[in-house]
Amino acid sequence: MYNEIELFFPYFSFLLGLVWGSFSNVVIVRWPKEMSIVRPGSQCPECKAPVKWYDNVPILSWITLGGKCRACGVKISYRYPLVEFLMGTLFTLAYFKFGVSWTLIEIWILLFGLVTISFIDLDHFLIPDVLSLPGIAIGLIGAFVNPERDFIPAFLGVLLGGGFLWAIAWVYYLLKKQEGLGGGDIKLLAWIGAVLSWHSIPFVILVSSIFGSLVGITLAFRTKGGMKTVIPYGPFLALAALIYIFAGEEISMLYLRLFFPWMGSQ
Repeated sequence: MYNEIELFFPYFSFLLGLVWGSFSNVVIVRWPKEMSIVRPGSQCPECKAPVKWYDNVPILSWITLGGKCRACGVKISYRYPLVEFLMGTLFTLAYFKFGVSWTLIEIWILLFGLVTISFIDLDHFLIPDVLSLPGIAIGLIGAFVNPERDFIPAFLGVLLGGGFLWAIAWVYYLLKKQEGLGGGDIKLLAWIGAVLSWHSIPFVILVSSIFGSLVGITLAFRTKGGMKTVIPYGPFLALAALIYIFAGEEISMLYLRLFFPWMGSQ
């Protein structure tokens, strides 16, 4: 029986990810417009025609319809199936990493938030408190009740993650008299710390800074915007968190073995 569950669960994880990816698309589109994510049901963004259930199957419907609305023929963005496929893939990889466990559920919740927040931040330079604040609470509650995790490292993760970015934002404001980091970035890193504990924070800050700097410098040269070029930081925090979830420990150990071999062998 256990072997049968093991064989079934990767497919279940992928399908569950597709469903949550479809819901993520709804949040990505509607939250910035202050629309309900419940009513009305799925509809064409152009003609507002309701989408039938058989035209709302993740990925498959988009492919069979040729990426167009059945009613008016307007093109539907490729982002819809992309988000669904990305969520399904991440959910499946998380299963292979953590197995059937309470931690897996917490990681799934975090993955949903990271993907959804990234696309909203890319479009609108905003990170919804409605996702990050409940995420912090769920992360702390999960650390308290989940026997696979400890509460103190999670609590310190919130303090270190949120506190570090808050301090940077405060110093930047004192020097430049303008905001450099939004409050949403601070809360997102606090959520990451709540789920992945304080150990993840240095890794996430370093990796997100590297990727963010590379992209920022590239865009500055291309757009000739110089140091005033603005980029959303949320996607880079999310990317760094994803790397930590799936390979952070391995990368950290490799780093220790290369530069601090006496620590890596402990």
